[in-house]
Amino acid sequence: MQCSWKAVILLALASIAIQYTAIRTLTSKPFQLCPVPSPQNCGLLGGPETESPMEGRAGCDDYPYFSFNTSRKTHIMVLATTRSGSSFVGQLLNQHADIFYLFEPLYHVQTTLIPRLSHSRNAADRRVMLGASRDLLRSLYGCDLYFLESYIKPAPANHTTDKLFRRGASRALCSQPVCDAFGPTDANVEEGDCVKKCAALNMTLAADACREKRHVAIKVVRVPEIGDLRALVEDPRLNIKVIQLVRDPRGILSSRIETFRDTYRLWRIWRATGRRPYNLDLSQLTVVCEDFLGSVSTGLSHPHWLKGKYMLVRYEDLSRNPLLKTMEIYDFLGLSMDKSVEEWIQTNTRGSTELSAKHKYGTVRDSAANAESWRLKLSYDMVEYTQATCQKVLHQLGYKAVKSAEELKNMSLSLVQDKTFVPFS
Repeated sequence: MQCSWKAVILLALASIAIQYTAIRTLTSKPFQLCPVPSPQNCGLLGGPETESPMEGRAGCDDYPYFSFNTSRKTHIMVLATTRSGSSFVGQLLNQHADIFYLFEPLYHVQTTLIPRLSHSRNAADRRVMLGASRDLLRSLYGCDLYFLESYIKPAPANHTTDKLFRRGASRALCSQPVCDAFGPTDANVEEGDCVKKCAALNMTLAADACREKRHVAIKVVRVPEIGDLRALVEDPRLNIKVIQLVRDPRGILSSRIETFRDTYRLWRIWRATGRRPYNLDLSQLTVVCEDFLGSVSTGLSHPHWLKGKYMLVRYEDLSRNPLLKTMEIYDFLGLSMDKSVEEWIQTNTRGSTELSAKHKYGTVRDSAANAESWRLKLSYDMVEYTQATCQKVLHQLGYKAVKSAEELKNMSLSLVQDKTFVPFS
C-alpha cells in the first residue's frame, strides 16, 4: 500500500511538471521578441554584427518573412468599437494601391472561442480572446493567412474557403491574382459583386497578394483597449501604427439600437415607452465608456511605447472634414494619398437614395449630416442617463452634454467641441 501511494504521488508530480512545461511553451512562445538580422528592417542601431543573446531560441524562426522585410512595411491598425465609423476609416485605407486590407478578421476568433461573447467584462473571457487575437494579428501582419484558417468554420479545404468574414470589403481579395472576375479597370467593385463573382478564396493566393503590397491594414473592433496591444506594438518585428477611432457614446448607442435590433430590443422598448425595463443590460453602454476612457487615457498620456505609433481620431471630425482628416491620417502613417483615395471620399461622403447606401455597414452617405443625427433618434431620458454614465469620457473627448429635450433637438447647436488631438511623435 505504501508503494502504491508513492507511485500515485510521483505520477501526480510528473503530470504537473508536464502541464507546466506545456503551458510555458504555449504562453511564452507567441510573445517572444526575436532578433531581426537587418538593422534597416527593425529600426535598430547600425553596427558590426554580433551574436544575439536570443539566437537559437525555439520560435525565432517561426516568422521568417520578417527577416527580409527590407522595405519596412507599415502595419496599420484601426482600433475601434462597433458602430463608431470604423468601416468608413477602413475603406479610406483599403482604397490605397499599396495597402493590403483585412476587415475584422478577429470576428472568426470570437465566433470560434466565445460565440456568445457580447461586450463581456468577464476577465477570463477577455484573456482568452486577447491572447488568441494578438497571436493572429501578429501572423496576419506577416501575411501568414494560414493561421487564420484555424478559426474559420467550416475549416478551409486545401487552403480554400468561401467563409471569410466580409471578404468583399477588401480590394486586394477581389482583384487579380486572387480573383479573376475583375480587371485593373474595375476600380470600385461592390462588395456584393465580389462575393457573387469571385470564386472561393484561395488563401495561398491571398497571402501572396499580401506580400506584394507595401503595407498591411487591419480593422479591429474586438480589442477593448490600446494597452491590450502593447506586446504587439513593442514587437521589433512589426512596425505597428494605431489609429484609434472614437465616437460620441450617445451616437454609438443610437446606431447600435438601429442596427442590432434583437440585441438592443430592450433599449428600443425604453425609447418607445419612456420607461426603462428593469432587466435592461446596462453593460451594453457602460463597457463602451469604460473601454474608451481606459484606452484614450493611456494613449493621451503618451507612454514611451506608443511614441510615433498612436493617433486619436474622432468620427465627428472625420465626418465634417473627410478629405482633410484623411490627409492627416496618411501623414501620420508616413504615406502619400493617391488619387483613388480622394475619388472614393468624394463618392462616399455625400447623400444617396440607393438601397446599398442604407446597408448597416454602408459608407455612402452624407457624412457631415450623419455625425449628430442620433440626437433625433434617442429620447432625452436615455441621453441623460448616457451622459451621467459616460461623463468622464464625454468630457475627455470634447463632447458637450445637453440639459433639456429642447436643447437635444436643436440641431443648430453642435455638441462637438473644437478640440485638437495631436499624434504622439
